[in-house]
Amino acid sequence: MKRIGIADTTFARINMRAIAIDELKSLQTGFQIETYTVPGVKDLPVACKKLFDEYNCDIVMALGMPGSQPIDKQCAHEASLGLIQTQLMCTKHIIEVFIHEDEAANDQDLTWLTEQRTREHAQNVILLLFHPEKLKKQAGKGLRQGFADVGPARG
Repeated sequence: MKRIGIADTTFARINMRAIAIDELKSLQTGFQIETYTVPGVKDLPVACKKLFDEYNCDIVMALGMPGSQPIDKQCAHEASLGLIQTQLMCTKHIIEVFIHEDEAANDQDLTWLTEQRTREHAQNVILLLFHPEKLKKQAGKGLRQGFADVGPARG
């Protein structure tokens, strides 16, 4: 049975894990979900590695909500680099789902964006794990997670 890992943080202001699990379960059966919660985004690379090594996950979602201050952006960048390094070390996908607090004007918009982006990335997890051929059909279409798709460039 395939295993999907979800690494999330206590720093996030919205329960992204619950959203991801709800979406994953609505899309597909035949997998097990493993979770690992850490304090902040810089802890996510180790959480993801543990999900691969100790929980035998096939793919992991890394969920985080960096703040709006410059140091938060720097920490998110460092966490992203760590997630990329973990993917390369494990040769498995980590779908990074970061929602920066300053992407939304207020809590209502932040909640909407978090819900949308997390659900759309959960859909990507299912595609990568169970239906990779469907992703090929979406290549070059300017698809975005959370906000409206921009579509392909018109030459």
